[in-house]
Amino acid sequence: MTEFTYTCLARCSCTQARAGVFHTPRGAVETPRFMPVGTLANVKTLTPEQLRGTGAQMVLANTYHLHLQPGEQIVAGAGGLHSFMGWDGPMLTDSGGFQVFSLSEMRTISEEGVKFRSPRNGDIIDLTPERSIEIQNTLGADVIMAFDECPPYPATREAVELATGRTERWLKRCMEAHHQPQQALFGIVQGGVYLELRASAARALAALDLPGYAIGGVSVGEPPELIEKIVRATVPLLPPNKPRYLMGVGTYREMAQAIASGVDLFDCVIPTRLGRHGTALVAGERWNLKNARFREDFNPLDETCGCYTCRNFSRAYLCHLVRSQELLAYTLLSIHNITELIGFTQRIRAAILDDRFESDFARWL
Repeated sequence: MTEFTYTCLARCSCTQARAGVFHTPRGAVETPRFMPVGTLANVKTLTPEQLRGTGAQMVLANTYHLHLQPGEQIVAGAGGLHSFMGWDGPMLTDSGGFQVFSLSEMRTISEEGVKFRSPRNGDIIDLTPERSIEIQNTLGADVIMAFDECPPYPATREAVELATGRTERWLKRCMEAHHQPQQALFGIVQGGVYLELRASAARALAALDLPGYAIGGVSVGEPPELIEKIVRATVPLLPPNKPRYLMGVGTYREMAQAIASGVDLFDCVIPTRLGRHGTALVAGERWNLKNARFREDFNPLDETCGCYTCRNFSRAYLCHLVRSQELLAYTLLSIHNITELIGFTQRIRAAILDDRFESDFARWL
């Protein structure tokens, strides 16, 4: 596991923000960094070459969805996830826990694991910590996630306490089942909105000396101010020499505030989902390209952006594509949106290295 290390290069003098490098066998990830989501071994509407052009360094895929289709053995037959999807950089797979627990009407939780009905064909599937690790080992991503129980919001303290305890016990089972040294297993801190449960979980996970740590269960419906409070209370309890990953977060404000607390990595489906709905992220705003004001606007989408879309196409053209429901619209907007979120974290990184993060990004803090 020595191939996975984190190096801190600079710290903000006013906040807990830090700039560093997460070293993996397939390359370095400069942090803080936004990671695009490629649920089914593809970032929707983009080729790997287009994805590289956005500045992406690490990409996610989804254990649950890939298990259902095409199946991990087919991915392994292709040489693993990297070969299967044509991406040679670092990759991360989540455990499938979040997706399974979102199937509230179709699953049963026990200490052993989760039994659920496949929404694809109705088959009954047993997903245990051991099975999740087995699937992820077979898929072959560089970073894999422990199987956890993600409690909903709102939930009673009793329910969250049960889920948090079970998550810790499942993590230990994941560690016992994991035998691939070329893959780094990250643990996930749960605890809902109860700060004392978060603190207890963070301390317990930190004691296990894992290659990295994630904060989960903070994008399941809570108001943003509560997310910030949870992150601010949890991050200081995680090891300073390991990467910290905030799961499912990708808005400017949430990322900036989490970075101020010391978070390094983020992922979210926002950029491609917005792109497929004809929406562009521009300087922190969301622009609906269907809007009539863009029909004769021949300026670049964002004159300050160097992405392929902004270098080559006008707002009027994008408006035309969106209104015509042309597939190219979704590709061009996704290229821009991913570039924008990665660029936002890159600009923050540069500001931390120059110790001007708090002043330059005050509007987001």
